[in-house]
Amino acid sequence: MKFSTVFTVSTLSSLALAAPHNVRTACVDKTSWAVRNGVNYTTYDHCATDSHIELVKNSGICETTKGVNQYSGYISFGATKDVNMFFWFFEARQNASTAPLATWFNGGPGCSSMIGLFQENGPCHFVNGSDKPSLNPYSWNNYANMLYVDQPTGTGFSYGGNLLNSTNATAPYFWNFLQAFYSQFTQYDNKDLGIFSESYGGHYAPSFIRYIQAQNTAIDAKKVAGIKINVSTLGINNGWYNMKASIGSYIDYAISNPYRKLITLAQQSALNKTFNEVCAPALDKCQKTKTNADCYFADNICDDQIYANITSTTDFDVFDLRAPSNDPNPPSTYSTYLLQPAVMKAIGARVNYTECSDAVYQPFNTTADGMFIPLLRYVCV
Repeated sequence: MKFSTVFTVSTLSSLALAAPHNVRTACVDKTSWAVRNGVNYTTYDHCATDSHIELVKNSGICETTKGVNQYSGYISFGATKDVNMFFWFFEARQNASTAPLATWFNGGPGCSSMIGLFQENGPCHFVNGSDKPSLNPYSWNNYANMLYVDQPTGTGFSYGGNLLNSTNATAPYFWNFLQAFYSQFTQYDNKDLGIFSESYGGHYAPSFIRYIQAQNTAIDAKKVAGIKINVSTLGINNGWYNMKASIGSYIDYAISNPYRKLITLAQQSALNKTFNEVCAPALDKCQKTKTNADCYFADNICDDQIYANITSTTDFDVFDLRAPSNDPNPPSTYSTYLLQPAVMKAIGARVNYTECSDAVYQPFNTTADGMFIPLLRYVCV
């Protein structure tokens, strides 16, 4: 591949940011422009976080509204660049200069935020069996500048050798990502930030906000140098937050939802007995001891004895009880589309797309990360 640098700009940075990355002071930030394989790239070295951003502007993929800018690419961390986080940023269709900034995370752990982008709230979607996306008139970027991030390492288009095993371990990477992002996109560094998430995002989002708040406090105390981040909104959709509450509600909803009963009264009674005598005590022990062994046991026994028994009773889509388990909506066409070489080239993707990664999920599973309840009280202080 031929890489030709066209122009480079250097600026002095004296930030000293927090772990997990090396702290460097009085160093130089650099911006350069290059062409590779016919695609124009902007690269940005953010000295304080020891990170490197490489992005493509206005790829022509997904958001085709005239005058609306989009950026996609990677932020890579550390000297060895073993963490390469893919992001896709869309400016608001209306009043981008004054619109708030919002981030979106899907769950898993290990499931890509491209799910949300193409199947839920992004600028484009697939309709009427088309193999190409069309504009989504209900996109959240009608009114907000939207940032979709594939994290942690190994999720979606992101890649690298540093696989993480807990939500707390991912939070510093997101904070460092925002520090580098704001340094490149300075027009957004004074705007309110909304963090929206789904499923396992019920763990991600509160933990990220807690870490951001702690870093803001450290910045005020001059213990950390960096850009303060004003998180104004937390949104959790279908969140995996408190397993005990979720598992108990599965039983109630299975029989009392307004669409159709998934279990009989006899099954409800048996499941409630199992929940009260087996599942709930195991979950309580997990929260008391907070050991991986106890929490891993609780996770498995509740899943096997409650969730699996409900989902095996009849054929239904867990996201839409009115539909069968093989429901084609929303269409999965987007994942095939993202594997097309021309699309990958246009958006600057370096690896093949994976919707949900077992390699990312398993390390979180071994630490029973999903069993621990994030502390929401830190969000609103």
